[in-house]
Amino acid sequence: MHEQSLRSVVVLGSTGSVGTQALDVIAACPGRFRVAALAAGGGKVDLLARQAAETGAEAVAVADPAAVPALKEALAALGAAPEVLAGPDGVAELAARPCDTVLNGINGALGLTSTLVALEAGRTLALANKESLIIGGPLVKRLAKPGQILPVDSEHSALQQCLWASGPHGYDPDAVRRLVVTASGGPFRGRTRAEMTDVTPEMALAHPTWSMGPMITINSATLVNKGLEVIEAHLLFDIGFDRIEVVVHPQSIIHSMVEYVDGSTIAQASPPDMRLPIALALGHPERVTGAARPVDWTRAHTWTFEPLDDAAFPAVALARHVGAEGGTAPAVYNAANEACLEAFIGGRLPFLAIVDTVARVVDEHEVTPAGSVEEVLAADAWARARAAELAAGQSR
Repeated sequence: MHEQSLRSVVVLGSTGSVGTQALDVIAACPGRFRVAALAAGGGKVDLLARQAAETGAEAVAVADPAAVPALKEALAALGAAPEVLAGPDGVAELAARPCDTVLNGINGALGLTSTLVALEAGRTLALANKESLIIGGPLVKRLAKPGQILPVDSEHSALQQCLWASGPHGYDPDAVRRLVVTASGGPFRGRTRAEMTDVTPEMALAHPTWSMGPMITINSATLVNKGLEVIEAHLLFDIGFDRIEVVVHPQSIIHSMVEYVDGSTIAQASPPDMRLPIALALGHPERVTGAARPVDWTRAHTWTFEPLDDAAFPAVALARHVGAEGGTAPAVYNAANEACLEAFIGGRLPFLAIVDTVARVVDEHEVTPAGSVEEVLAADAWARARAAELAAGQSR
């Protein structure tokens, strides 16, 4: 293997699930990666300060300016003195800092600006913030050069690896019959709609195979997350929605598959561990040795696959609809869902009403082209307000 140069990385969302695991990958590879800067929301200033001290980051940013005094105090206590930036603009500024790769692990629609800034600055973008691609699809696609976006989602990382393996001449979309995105099915797999009437936030947060943040965990319970992934797969790989299928695979070992026109299917398999897709995105085009443990082939395994129950989990079909609509429709789907999640966690909305309310907001929205960040964010704001209004009229 040829000598690998030291790569500098900016980690946005460093205190979240993806961000902390990315720093684990980086710490395990001394001489391979260097942390140039870190950014977080501001709710975990002690952790952010500790990360800055341990990595030697030259700059840190917090999206919440009110967190700056506490952050500076925590940094001083650790003897660290990086440059401190504040507000959403400060976070976005780090996305343009000189580095090799920007890992965008910010939660939700707030990550859109940083995605656009990183792409415009010519950085390689390791994208864990799927929402920014989904809501700003045309804007992101217009800026991104071929190969500039490397997906950090396990499913899209798997699809990318399967496409890389498709032949000696590179990825040929005409050779692909369909993309098969796997889903664990979440904690309520096998239940009918009627059997999910009394689901609580605690039940929805009990994911059977993955350890993730609360938003993505509940999205996995409703399968909204899988709907978002279908839209993301369409945008990343330029494959039509009629050629993207979701299959339930409870063991979460096969992360996705590509079926080719000759009848061959290539799958990517590994135990569920986000460090693998993170390492692949950070180390591309080389693989990072020992990033995650492989499948143990010395013991017996049983892997099962079953079709998605669209009647019990309508979020994926709704995502196909908004993805095909395009324009501001995906932004409305995502924003309404985020507002509904807040209402569900706060006890103001029943579990089944999450997707029902999202569907109603989508139906009420008049789709317009997503021609600018302002248009996208305006649709986002309208959808949040409308979803919150509808949620206020319901109770668990």
